[in-house]
This record gives sequence, structure tokens and C-alpha cells, in this order.
Amino acid sequence: MRLLNRIPSRAVRPLLIILPFLAVLAAYAIASEIRLAANPADKILPSPATIVATAERLMTEGDRRSGRILFWHDTAMSLQRLAIGVGLAALTGLVFGLLIGLIPYARTTLNGFVAFASMVPPLALLPILFIVFGLGELSKIMLIYIGITPFLVRDLASRTVEIPHEQIVKAQTLGASTGVIALRVALPQLLPRLCQALRLALGPAWLFLIAAEAIASDLGLGYRIFLVRRYLAMDVILTYVLWITLLAFLLDSLLRWISRRAFPWAGDAL
Repeated sequence: MRLLNRIPSRAVRPLLIILPFLAVLAAYAIASEIRLAANPADKILPSPATIVATAERLMTEGDRRSGRILFWHDTAMSLQRLAIGVGLAALTGLVFGLLIGLIPYARTTLNGFVAFASMVPPLALLPILFIVFGLGELSKIMLIYIGITPFLVRDLASRTVEIPHEQIVKAQTLGASTGVIALRVALPQLLPRLCQALRLALGPAWLFLIAAEAIASDLGLGYRIFLVRRYLAMDVILTYVLWITLLAFLLDSLLRWISRRAFPWAGDAL
């Protein structure tokens, strides 16, 4: 039997899933042990035990000055910024995706502008955002918003265009207006695509968030990483990086679960 026709059994799947993680962990542990054997004071590759101890300390011990556990405050602030930025981008993408996909005048007017805007590097706009909106929360949220909105608009507009024209013709034959067609015909078919597009946009959204927090912030996951880098505190940096990765994975899993539960007819998403 050809390899492409072999499907892993249920007993083998958990092992195959965990295998890459174990390989990376083993490679890191070996590299760390080699460096620490040569130099016990080495900070570049702390041992896994050191990382676990650091994570426990960060998650349980309060700050000496404020008494707050900064790890959880950083997490809450970063998630708040991410939620607002991504939420506004999703709403904008949905509205303009419908307009561009359904209305020829809107498509002719906005298609070129959105395509051009999607080519602008969002991080290059960061100094401008700080000048225009200041160093507060708005500039960080705007970077996320500007960074992913053009992608969402283009993706949702293309999905709207792909809706079978027969459905729109039938709706018009039954007397449906443009607004009714948008809400009752196009929107239900667009929502599953929105979940998939948001899953793809979460990676860039995290990148923009970390970049903004690193440059101008006094609280947040990105701020903490760049704060401790001057001390070569790799155990703290790796703890935060792993935590951000776990949060991103959980958000992706949540969106996938929502898509499967709310739109089972849309098919399974990877």
C-alpha cells in the first residue's frame, strides 16, 4: 500500500502528535546540558528545570513594590489589547467584505485601495501611530487593527464573490432587497470564513502587539520580554514566549471549536 493511503490508527495518533514536541524538548535539553557542562553560569540555554522553577515563581510571587503578580497583569493587558484590535478588525472586515463582494460600485471603488493598503508594512507605520495617537493604548490597538484589517477585507470579499450567483438571483426573484440579501444570504455563509480568517490573522496580530508593547508600554507580555533581555534573563524570556505560544494555541482552538459548533455544515477546519 502506498504511503499516501495509510491512515494512522487511533492508538498511534496521540504518539504521532506528541512526537515532534518530544523531539524539540529533547534537542533543547541536550543542548542546554552541553552548554551548562562547559559553563555552569551560562544564561543562554537554561535547563528545563530552571525554566519550570522560573515559571512557577513568575506565576505565584508578587512584585516587591506593588505586590501584584505582574505575570497575570501582563497577560490580562495584552489579551485586552488583542481582543479590542482583532474585534474591531473582524467587524470592519465583515462589513467591507460584504460591500465589496456584493455591490459592484463598492467593488470598483474600494478593491484597488484595499489591495494597496494590504501591501503597506504595518510595522513601518508604528512611529506614525505613536505620533498621531500617542504612546497610550490607542496606538497599540490601531497597529493590530491596521495590520490585519486589509487581509480580512480581501479574504471575506473574495468569499462573498464566490457565493453562487443563483442564490442571489433567487432571493431577488422573491423580492429581497440588497440589505436582506446581505444579511440573510451572504452573511450566514461568510461567518465560517470569518472564523478561519481570524485564525490565520491571529499570528500577525500577536506580532504587532508584541512589537508595540516592546517599544512603548509599561505593562504587557511584549514589554516584559524586552525589559528583561538586557539582563540576559533567558529563563524569564522563554517562559513568556512559551506562555504566548500557549495563549495563541488556545485562542486558535477556541475559534476552531466555535466554527465547528456554530457552523457544522461548513465542513471541518484544520
